[in-house]
Amino acid sequence: MSAVPLRAMLRQGGLARLWRDPRMVSLAVTIALFLGMSIAGGVLYDGFLRPQVFLNLLIDNGFLLIVAVGMTFVILTGGIDLSVGAVIAFSTVLLASLVQQHGWHPLPAIALVLALGSAFGALMGVLIQRYRLQPFVVTLAGMFLARGAATLVSVESIGIDHAFHVAVASLRIPVGAGASLSAGAVIALLVVAGGALLAGMTRFGRTVYAIGGSEQSARLMGLPVDRTLVLVYALSGFCSALGGVVYTFYMLSGYSLHAMGLELDAIAAVVIGGTLLAGGSGYVLGTVFGVLVLGLIQTLIVFDGTLSSWWTRIAIGALLLLFCLLQRLLAGRRTQGDASHA
Repeated sequence: MSAVPLRAMLRQGGLARLWRDPRMVSLAVTIALFLGMSIAGGVLYDGFLRPQVFLNLLIDNGFLLIVAVGMTFVILTGGIDLSVGAVIAFSTVLLASLVQQHGWHPLPAIALVLALGSAFGALMGVLIQRYRLQPFVVTLAGMFLARGAATLVSVESIGIDHAFHVAVASLRIPVGAGASLSAGAVIALLVVAGGALLAGMTRFGRTVYAIGGSEQSARLMGLPVDRTLVLVYALSGFCSALGGVVYTFYMLSGYSLHAMGLELDAIAAVVIGGTLLAGGSGYVLGTVFGVLVLGLIQTLIVFDGTLSSWWTRIAIGALLLLFCLLQRLLAGRRTQGDASHA
């Protein structure tokens, strides 16, 4: 940026407006939290700052990151999707059953799982959009339906030993310095890139933000609100099913009790990443750092070795409350600032 535009922006109060933007401040706080926790871990524990430790955050949480990207779009519209964990479980057990018990090759089984996840999400979207039902209630019903369907497929864990599936699960992609990424982590990064482009560079993304800001205003502007709402929940269903596929690469099994409570982790990651629960404000990049922060908390507890794993839940709950308060304060400050400049 040249000096002239920079001076112009300063004269016009551009930086002040930027600082009042809840999205930018929340994103900056999340990144600062991640960096601060990383530095603290490096000081306290030997070997914490090795590249593979941080790449393991993506390997161990790739499925969560995929689901959280879909959840970001839902929350940006002011909605919620409580079915994502159950859809993951259904996807894993159906995929495992098709491959192990019915002789399917993993590729067509994966295609069917993704199609079913997308269709299930779209069905919830139609119910929400056409009948003006609350997303909380519809997706809660979807959670029970998907979890129940998973138990109908099998109540037992089904291991996957198909050569193709095992080969993909074992694949490691070197990234230098002796570190590597799994296929699931690479898929998650591709989903993040696609989600960021979809949110920031397409009409669909602009409509999603507009709906979250004011659905009535979006309709008055002639935006395709109804279609976009259905597509948002279809996207969340697709991401959940894809998260289930990646989960099978991670666990090499399908089980109706997989991903219990994961919908709450996804919501927490999105909110910690700076997306407002009221909708209309947030970034996919923030969600990435939200997931990394959750993973880093788990890693710090593992490196410590003396703390119970329940401290992970305590820390996540505390962070979630703090970020909700931060967003509330920032939104209030922005409203006051806009009123004073009016």
